[in-house]
Amino acid sequence: MATDQLFRLFAEQNRVRAFAAVALGAETSEEVAQVAGLTPKGTALALLKLREQGVVKTMDDGELRVDYDLFRNLAREGEEPADPGPSTGDEHTDMILRTFVQGGRLIRLPAQWTRKQVVLQHIAEQTFTPGVEYPERIVDEKLRAWCDEGEIDHVTLRRYLVDLHHLRRGNGIYRRIEA
Repeated sequence: MATDQLFRLFAEQNRVRAFAAVALGAETSEEVAQVAGLTPKGTALALLKLREQGVVKTMDDGELRVDYDLFRNLAREGEEPADPGPSTGDEHTDMILRTFVQGGRLIRLPAQWTRKQVVLQHIAEQTFTPGVEYPERIVDEKLRAWCDEGEIDHVTLRRYLVDLHHLRRGNGIYRRIEA
């Protein structure tokens, strides 16, 4: 069942009320009618559609149940695939980057100096082309993208990149040093 089908199914009030009654524990059409405040005919039509679409099922003993597996499967279909994170080919480096860089964003800088250097080198390599001159405004814009919703700000990140010689600064122009 597609998500848009599900929305259309629940666009009718009697179906929503019948579904809610089943979700709250009504096990027979009579109980559904009573809990939902529907007529027997309205209940029968609503339950028919709910069963046809698979959101409500009738168990072997005749009791009505919500098919929660259907909703779980729909939720999984809508999930974004897990971001495998950066991949450099070096298992140790990749582990560090997966810990501190997720979805193209810097989560936080590592406290350990060697790990911090790995993360900063990755950011410099992914953000700036060697030999290209960048005005400070552009550098800040590019680094803000890494810092969005993280613990570190773009100014601190820029300072680290300059201090570690990943970027060279002169007259308001930044340039990535070729490795």
